[in-house]
Amino acid sequence: MSSVLFDVPGPRARVRHRVYGVVGALAVVAVLAFVAYRFAVSGQFSGSKWTWIEYTKIQTDLLAALLNTLKAFGAGAVLALLFGAVFAMARLSDHAVIRVPATVVVEFFRAVPLVVLIFMFHYGLALGAPFFSVVLGLTLYNGAVLAEVFRAGVLSLPRGQSEAAYALGMAKSQVMRLVLLPQALRVMLPAIVSQLVVLLKDTALGFLITYEELLYYARYLGGDFQFGRPLVPITISVAALYIAMCLLLTWLATTLEKRNRRSRKVVAAPQDDPLPA
Repeated sequence: MSSVLFDVPGPRARVRHRVYGVVGALAVVAVLAFVAYRFAVSGQFSGSKWTWIEYTKIQTDLLAALLNTLKAFGAGAVLALLFGAVFAMARLSDHAVIRVPATVVVEFFRAVPLVVLIFMFHYGLALGAPFFSVVLGLTLYNGAVLAEVFRAGVLSLPRGQSEAAYALGMAKSQVMRLVLLPQALRVMLPAIVSQLVVLLKDTALGFLITYEELLYYARYLGGDFQFGRPLVPITISVAALYIAMCLLLTWLATTLEKRNRRSRKVVAAPQDDPLPA
């Protein structure tokens, strides 16, 4: 069985792919083991380097930095999704007066680096608290990327879906809202989750404008001579927190996708007609 873009591998190819996977996994484990060995040799795992974690004040400050990261992520994610949905629909408009400006806005914010946007909003426009500059930068940059994701998801659907809806007398806004977007969301979900993971990690750029998120606090604590400048231990701890948040986000998206798949199967299951009396 084959398709235009992909040939199903045969028995030998499957064995070869498994071998490649095992070799790749062993290579990754070897690299991680070497890094851990070098850390151990340089004394990064010694108890004196980790005494900072025993202090209640540091634990409280670390939790506050984590909450600041989550606040920036939550606000940026919601606004970026709204921005992407609105501008995706604008780019799909039949009217050039709507479509052309939306295209210019999306392409502009996709092209400008996020750090430049954050600097421009904080130092150029002087928005006040660093939180607003970080969230606005995250919204515009990631929203522009999500707008293209939404647009591509809608355009990937068969034209028969919209044509059938138009034949029923639906307006274009109804077709988009009731027919196309619900189906496109299932197709776009992996790309949306990937972009949200990028958005979560991009919150770390806030430390450049003194936004007190995880990386900012890690930089501060890592240079503290009182604890022997535990830069590597605090970096490992912060990296573990980021990895945990990204895995949690991916797990949540996977759970929602499985639930949607199960609900579609239930709806699509044929109903037995009752036997005539």
